[in-house]
Amino acid sequence: MHKRIVIVDDSLSAIAAIVAALGEERRGEIETFLDPRAAVAYLEDNAIDLLMVDHTMPYLTGVELIRLVRAQALHVDTPILMVTSDNNRKTRLDAIEAGATDFLAKPFDTTELWARVRNLMRLGLAQRELRDKAETLEADVDEALVCIRSREEEIIWRLARAMACRDGDTGEHIDRVAGIARIIADELGFSPEQCDMIHLATPLHDIGKIGVSDAILLKPGRLSADEIGQMRAHVQIGVDILAGSDSALIKTAERIVSGHHEKWDGTGYPKGLKQDAIPMEARIVAVADVFDALCSERPYKRAWPLEEARAEILKGSGSHFDPACVAAFEARWQDIVTLTAV
Repeated sequence: MHKRIVIVDDSLSAIAAIVAALGEERRGEIETFLDPRAAVAYLEDNAIDLLMVDHTMPYLTGVELIRLVRAQALHVDTPILMVTSDNNRKTRLDAIEAGATDFLAKPFDTTELWARVRNLMRLGLAQRELRDKAETLEADVDEALVCIRSREEEIIWRLARAMACRDGDTGEHIDRVAGIARIIADELGFSPEQCDMIHLATPLHDIGKIGVSDAILLKPGRLSADEIGQMRAHVQIGVDILAGSDSALIKTAERIVSGHHEKWDGTGYPKGLKQDAIPMEARIVAVADVFDALCSERPYKRAWPLEEARAEILKGSGSHFDPACVAAFEARWQDIVTLTAV
């Protein structure tokens, strides 16, 4: 095993004694420093297997040097051996508290010095191997999570598109609603991760329509009171489908499903929730969903021009919609126009 050792001592004779004690076959690559400041600068950019330091030195004590080295990213775990004639208890305790791994008093026994050096370097090697294994494991876990997340996303989008086809849509509606919801969430200050979550969960907002008959979904005329009740049941059906998941994405989708037909003033359904009692994600999707529904042609209605649909959203601020969501919608109007034109 090739060894990389740094020795810091203000005495040339002390450095020579340590080098001699290590022996020619045990030395490996050794760097020596009389000035502890130069050693700190060198260690900033150089990984080593062992640092050996004196305590009483000009400019920096051994304890001060150890603190500075331990603060460097490369040397959080590097074994450090203090070799010093200052053998009082306080120096030992200060050195250990600063991050010294071991302590050896001068004058030292050659056999003992080598034994401690060997053991410390074995310790350092074991720590590096353990850290490398941990990093490899973390990378493997991250890769697996990315794969799981990708599959989860694909399943959600395919399921949402299947539902959209039942509803007489080709899938563009769910794409646009998800995109608009993301724009609004971004304007409201949600983190990129939260915006991604809302964007991915939004396509499931009408998943409960899978439990509504085609006769009602595709009816060209007005629905009867009974049919309206059956249509509104899609919210609870959707909640039941998504309930009980451990997935953060599915939990977000469940909140959206449960509340995207609630209204800010409490006149929505299914629970008549109002204002902050409605999940924030649902309030965002409510604006996006109604806007794109207005702009989309359906068996029972024509597609509204963008500006008419925009005016309707603004009109619903404080009654149908959360005013903050409407303000975000208005602030990003040009982005929304660009999205709907794609």
